[in-house]
Amino acid sequence: MQINNQHYRTIWLDQDSPKEVCIIDQRQLPHKFVIEKLVNLDDAITAIKDMHVRGAGLIGATAGYGMYLAALNLVPENFDQELEEAGELLNRSRPTAKNLKWAVDRIISVSAEVTGVENKIERIKEEAAAIADEDAEFCRRLGQHGLAIIKELSEKKNGAPVNILTHCNAGWLAFVDYGSATAPIYAARDAGIAVHVWVDETRPWNQGAKLTAWELQQENIPNTLITDNAGGHLMQRGDVDMVIVGTDRTTYTGDVANKIGTYLKALAAKDNNIPFYVALPSSTFDWQTAKGSDIPIEERDGTEITMVSGLDRDGSQTTVTLTAPGTHALNYSFDVTPARLVTGLITERGVTPANEQSIAELFPEKRT
Repeated sequence: MQINNQHYRTIWLDQDSPKEVCIIDQRQLPHKFVIEKLVNLDDAITAIKDMHVRGAGLIGATAGYGMYLAALNLVPENFDQELEEAGELLNRSRPTAKNLKWAVDRIISVSAEVTGVENKIERIKEEAAAIADEDAEFCRRLGQHGLAIIKELSEKKNGAPVNILTHCNAGWLAFVDYGSATAPIYAARDAGIAVHVWVDETRPWNQGAKLTAWELQQENIPNTLITDNAGGHLMQRGDVDMVIVGTDRTTYTGDVANKIGTYLKALAAKDNNIPFYVALPSSTFDWQTAKGSDIPIEERDGTEITMVSGLDRDGSQTTVTLTAPGTHALNYSFDVTPARLVTGLITERGVTPANEQSIAELFPEKRT
């Protein structure tokens, strides 16, 4: 990803101090670019829970590195037990994203393969880096598969810009690099295909307005910010050619959990015969859950709805209250889009219909 024309990942080991993990504090964006250092397990938990980092892939990578930071401080005599306890603490930080537990389980598994504390720590460090590298590579690959879809739409429009609507932030800020929903967009740009992105503001945290619009600007991708409720209107006007969103957890039958409001966009797309795609690396699949209704849906503090932060006229960061004192707010972070509303799933192995049989054919080793 590019920030001020310089390449960054969203998470990396400090080269000068390899016992510290660097992240981009996304709470400060788009007004400030701040690199934060994580030095222990509590830092990693706080970063995930309080959304210094967010997005399925990046949460998984942070969990992997969080386990490494935990391992550095474990008692040798109780290493394995304390490593599992650290994993449980990480798993509780946010409940919906599948990548979190997937990464924790992966670290515990590789640690069990070797003996000796120093060997275990080194193996955990290697696996945390591998999780991050894999996330970036899978996103790059799924971008190439999604490129074919955008290219076909471009040809139908005789080269006119393909108008793509996205929801929340499933860009490189939500992963280690490339992003999921944005990876095909970047691949299309690189292939010389004209694209334009409609960016949902995505209340309550405004991740579209704060993050997606900013990163698209950094990448010189034409984009327009819209209110969450404007998407259906644009679809009715014929101003949307396709929808691409990400996902924090997708069942093996194709039901998709994503940022609250995704379900409504899928309904509008269905009503207007607009293709609705979900982009995800395979680490985001939940191979044990069949029904989307069984996915735990995170409920966050109501102040994320009743209050909003930004810059005042003097350029100072400020937070203001939008509602009357005592207003009760219910703040679900995600909803579930049924597989029947999904045109296709864009993965690192290709594009597949959102149904159990097709997903199993693409990932036969995951059959249970």
